[in-house]
Amino acid sequence: MKRKIIQIDEEKCNGCGLCIPNCHEGALQIIDGKARLISDLFCDGLGACIGHCPEGAIEIVEREAEAYSETKVMHQIVGKGRNTILAHLEHLRDHKEFDLLKEAVDYIKTNQIDLRPGSLIAETVATTSAFPSLQDAIQSKKSESVCGCAGSAPKDFRIDMEKVNASVEETTAMPMASELRQWPVQMHLLNPQASYFKNADVLLAADCVAFALGDFHNSYLKGKTLAIACPKLDSNKESYVEKLTSMIMLANINTLTVMMMEVPCCGGLLALTQMAIQQSNRKIPVKKIIVSIKGEVLHEEWV
Repeated sequence: MKRKIIQIDEEKCNGCGLCIPNCHEGALQIIDGKARLISDLFCDGLGACIGHCPEGAIEIVEREAEAYSETKVMHQIVGKGRNTILAHLEHLRDHKEFDLLKEAVDYIKTNQIDLRPGSLIAETVATTSAFPSLQDAIQSKKSESVCGCAGSAPKDFRIDMEKVNASVEETTAMPMASELRQWPVQMHLLNPQASYFKNADVLLAADCVAFALGDFHNSYLKGKTLAIACPKLDSNKESYVEKLTSMIMLANINTLTVMMMEVPCCGGLLALTQMAIQQSNRKIPVKKIIVSIKGEVLHEEWV
């Protein structure tokens, strides 16, 4: 499959930063006076940043998608300098992509890349557990960069939820715990290759479902990675097909459950799913669940 991703012409970029707030994934930063794509893993290819570049320095290119390789990414960004590398490592850390962070640190060790003024290798990356020293290096450049919207930064709640659920079992008086395992959840903001999608059971729910269905969390969301969308009101729904296709082909999701309201417009969610299945070279089990406006499950079947 092909994937859309932004490309920056650094000759045209004047570092104004107007593109940064419009990158929902936080994949753009201003580093050394230029806009830099610090992690193509988190670029969703929507191009929201393009309309905010007065110099025309950003464009969308389409290329054949490969399974994400942190080693290849490190090989590409080392030439952009210390600050770009540190911004990339910080991005992986903040998004809890710890396996990729370890791979990046291993690359730095193996290639003896000096990230800090003076000597770095012995102290900072002598072992892959030396993240505190690496964090010091990252903190030293934080004031030099401009980040995207923190409210849309991906977060993986799975470890935290294990602790919460354990506490709930001990205290019956405690309110029912949320079963949400990650953030964000809206399809436009989701990165289909985030770690919480890898080999996951995915629940694609219409926006209204969770409000109508009282037992949504415990009976349907538990153990699943969530994506929400409105097939009637959302714009650029073509990107949803691309993201679902990427989840199926590159993230290797196990199953996809599509929950829709009984209203006719909700059927578009299943149609988008079926388009993604047709574009994929692997087939996965898909379940359709229809919810009434009174919060009852009317129909449930594998399709």
